[in-house]
Amino acid sequence: MAYSSEPATRGFIPPRDDHERLVMRRAEELARAAESSGRVRWTSFLSDREQDLCVAAMNRAGCACYGFEGGFEQAERKLLCIRPAGAYGEPPLCCVRVEFGQPGPGHRDLLGSILGLGIKRESIGDILIEAAPAQQAYVCALEPAARLICQELTSAGRVSARAEMAQLADIPQELCAPQRESHTVTVASLRADSVLAAMLHISRGQACDLIRAGRLEINHIPVSAAHTDVYEGDVFTVRGMGRFCVQQLGGKSRKDRLFLTFFQYG
Repeated sequence: MAYSSEPATRGFIPPRDDHERLVMRRAEELARAAESSGRVRWTSFLSDREQDLCVAAMNRAGCACYGFEGGFEQAERKLLCIRPAGAYGEPPLCCVRVEFGQPGPGHRDLLGSILGLGIKRESIGDILIEAAPAQQAYVCALEPAARLICQELTSAGRVSARAEMAQLADIPQELCAPQRESHTVTVASLRADSVLAAMLHISRGQACDLIRAGRLEINHIPVSAAHTDVYEGDVFTVRGMGRFCVQQLGGKSRKDRLFLTFFQYG
């Protein structure tokens, strides 16, 4: 991919399967329902890929009265909310504070315990866990799920837990806008294998092996080709190894390599 002083952005990728087509179709149906009823309509929680699909659906439906809400500005998982002029109603977006009997579990253990209550993933938004040795976390959720968590959650992993309703404004600011350490590396090209190798400090051959094994997603889309182009803002999810965001593409080094800045999600 050619490099310029103004980094290119990734264009919209059309729906690739039945699930993604359904996401767009339901968003368009909500837009029509909101317009005809004059009431606010909303979806369940959406990934960033699903949010992109909903933006395309709103454009296709000619709907401009929409936004995304996740409980706080930097939330990753958000609801699509459609508000026609003069509409009333608010989405049932709640916050649950979970307190642990000892230093708490990780994100995966807490999410697993919540889903183990029979709650669907799309009813749960971002989960924010205070850094060790913290003993509490905050869960954004739709109201029915939030109330069930408060009633039924007694443990997470092997740690005892107690959940109660809280206000979204109670979430500590440092959790809403975490400070992440940025790293700057140089890469031979803006190919998936080259960038992945630099992020993980492995060889390009090892990066290719991860891609061939189906362990890499970029923006929630599986990557199967090592030469896949990388753009500023891309989010790499490497199964079993973490998530990384390409923050900035810089200039070239004296050895004609490209500067790239990224951070790893906690």
